[in-house]
Amino acid sequence: MRVVALVPGGIGDQILFFPTLDDLKRNYPNAQIDVVVEPRSKAAYRVSKSVHEVLPFDFQDRNSLADWGNLVGNIRDREYDVAIAVKQNWLMGLLLWLTGIPIRIGYKGKGSGFLTHAVPLKPSQYGAALYHDLLQPLEINSPVPELAVNVPKTDIEWAEKEQKRLGVHETGYILIHGGSGQLSQAKELDKIYPVEKWHQIIQNFQEKQPDLPVVVIKGVDDEQFVRSLLGSSPNIKVTAPDDIGKLAAIIAGANLMLSTDTAALQLSVAVQTYTIALFGPTDPAKLLPKNDKFLAIESPTRKTADVSPNAVLEKIWGG
Repeated sequence: MRVVALVPGGIGDQILFFPTLDDLKRNYPNAQIDVVVEPRSKAAYRVSKSVHEVLPFDFQDRNSLADWGNLVGNIRDREYDVAIAVKQNWLMGLLLWLTGIPIRIGYKGKGSGFLTHAVPLKPSQYGAALYHDLLQPLEINSPVPELAVNVPKTDIEWAEKEQKRLGVHETGYILIHGGSGQLSQAKELDKIYPVEKWHQIIQNFQEKQPDLPVVVIKGVDDEQFVRSLLGSSPNIKVTAPDDIGKLAAIIAGANLMLSTDTAALQLSVAVQTYTIALFGPTDPAKLLPKNDKFLAIESPTRKTADVSPNAVLEKIWGG
């Protein structure tokens, strides 16, 4: 069986889709599963064990009819047996209909007339469970599996060396992912947490736990964020994993992860690191499973910047 899933969205969305892919592979071990994702999200599949091929397509771009036609052609040429559409809209339904794939699965609603199987959309539930519902037409009705990633051995080895370089391999460490470099779009500005508030949290933590190092993750565009943190908290350590596998491995080694709503948060859930997450405009019930290991702090204003450092510290110290 050959399966293709069309999964628009960022890296965090892809990781939330991993349990669906893993359960599909578990029930159909001989299936060849491909995904169509935005170029910015292709990197997520470095840590997936279930996907055969990743096909890039920029769903967010102002695509011409020729662009959509090329995508349909590429999918048709691969002669898939099953297609799964994560996005609920008429264009996605039409696109799948044009591919001629015999089994076309998506959500009920706009465009579902082009599908062969439409499942009810339950948007209030945890994201991984929402995606997992799409397997029902394939007679997979088991509970949604936990998020899991398959970190390459080379990335695990890199993390071990990095912990030694930082001098945290014996002490353990608290990890902070501010994620400012990933929040360049205007609609995501409400997810940013200010440097001065991070400093208050770090300062309090270092006063109470001076022997447990604080490590900050430096992303591609986080130069200013990290420089500002170092200016106010010079004792912090900085790590800069250059791919998602290394990022997952360094998160897996942490005693605690503090994060805003970014892809790194989903990695932290997948590697089962104790996590405290700061939420602004997004609903934590949709992004975190019900588990005492993963604690959410919601902003009273739906802006992450308005989360009080004291609220974070209370969660850290169990108050």
